[in-house]
Amino acid sequence: MKYLDEFRDPALARRLLAEIERITTGRWAIMEVCGGQTHSIIRNGIDQLLPPGIELIHGPGCPVCVTPLGMIDKALAIAARPEVIFCSFGDMLRVPGSAVDLFTVKANGGDVRVVYSPLDALALAEQHPDRQVVFFAIGFETTAPANAMAVHLAHERGVANFSVLVSHVLVPPAIEAIVTSPVNRVNGFLAAGHVCSVMGTWQYDPLVSRHRLPIVVTGFEPLDVLDGIRRVVAQLEEGRAEVENAYPRVVTAEGNPAAQAMVADVFEVCDRRWRGIGPIPASGWRLAARYRHLDAEARFDVADVDAPESPHCRSGEVLQGLIKPHECASFGTRCTPRTPLGATMVSGEGACAAYYQYRRLDGTPVGVGSGS
Repeated sequence: MKYLDEFRDPALARRLLAEIERITTGRWAIMEVCGGQTHSIIRNGIDQLLPPGIELIHGPGCPVCVTPLGMIDKALAIAARPEVIFCSFGDMLRVPGSAVDLFTVKANGGDVRVVYSPLDALALAEQHPDRQVVFFAIGFETTAPANAMAVHLAHERGVANFSVLVSHVLVPPAIEAIVTSPVNRVNGFLAAGHVCSVMGTWQYDPLVSRHRLPIVVTGFEPLDVLDGIRRVVAQLEEGRAEVENAYPRVVTAEGNPAAQAMVADVFEVCDRRWRGIGPIPASGWRLAARYRHLDAEARFDVADVDAPESPHCRSGEVLQGLIKPHECASFGTRCTPRTPLGATMVSGEGACAAYYQYRRLDGTPVGVGSGS
C-alpha cells in the first residue's frame, strides 16, 4: 500500500491543483492518450477540480476500444471453429462484434479461454497438439514484447498448431493523426508511461519538433496525472514545446532495448484500421515474413471478414476527443455495459465505461446528446 498512499496523498494533490491554478492564464485542451489515465481522471474527479481554462480530452488510448469491428468478427469466426482453442485476455470477451461477442461464442460451445499471458496460450498448444490454439494479440507497444516472444518461441520450437491474430496499434502515428486533423483542438498531450517503459521517449521528439506541442510522459495514479497536467500547462504558458518525462521511476529515454529488439524481429510496421476512426498509415504491426506462417488471419482464411459500425454508436468521436461519452444520445440508454454498442462501454480502459461507472449518478447528463 506504500506507493498507493504515496501517489494518492490529498495534501499533495491540493498543492498541485493550487499550482496549476496559479500558472494557468490561457485556455488549454490537454489529451491523455491512455485509457488507464482516463479512468484515473474520471474516478478521482480530476477534470472537475481543474481551473475552468483547462479541458481534458480523452483520446484513443484504450487498445481494446480501437480494435476494429472487422477484427473482432475475425476473432469470432475463428473462435467458433470446433478444432480451435481461442485464447484472449479477459477484457476482449465482452467486446461486441457485429452480432455477438466471445462470451456468446463460448456459451454456444466454442472453446474460448482467458489467459494471463501469450505464453500460457503457447503452453496450451504444446499440451494439445491435436488442436489449433489461437492467441488474440492486441494492444499498444506495451503488450507487444510478450506477444512477440510467444511467436518467436513457437517458431523456434516448431509448434505448428499455434498462431496469433494480430491487431497491434502504435501511439505516435495516432498522435500524428490527431494533430493533423482539421478538427484538432489539442494543445498538449499526456503520454502513457507503460508504453514509454518499453519504447522510451525518443519516438516523441519528431512529433514535438514538427507540431510544437508539449508531450509529457505520465503515470497513472492521481498525483502522477496532476503532475503531468502541471508540466503541460507550464510549457504552454511559457511558450515551450518539449518531450518531458514525469515518470522517471519507470521510464527512460531509450526504453527497453531488449524488448524493442524482440518486437523488431517478429513484427513489421503496417497500416492499421482503428475502430471508429478509420485507417491510420503506418500505425500498426503485423507479423514479419519470417513468422507469417503463424498468422491466424491467413491460416483460417478470414482476411476478407469486415463489418460496418453501428449507426447508433459515436465511440469513434469519443476516441478522437470530439465529444465526451455522455454527449452521445445512446449513452446510458441504448448503450450500457449490459447492452454495449461499442468497446468503449465495456473495456476496463474505455472512456464510456468510466463515465457510466463514475459519473452516471453525479448529475452528468445521460442520453441527451445531439447525435443519433
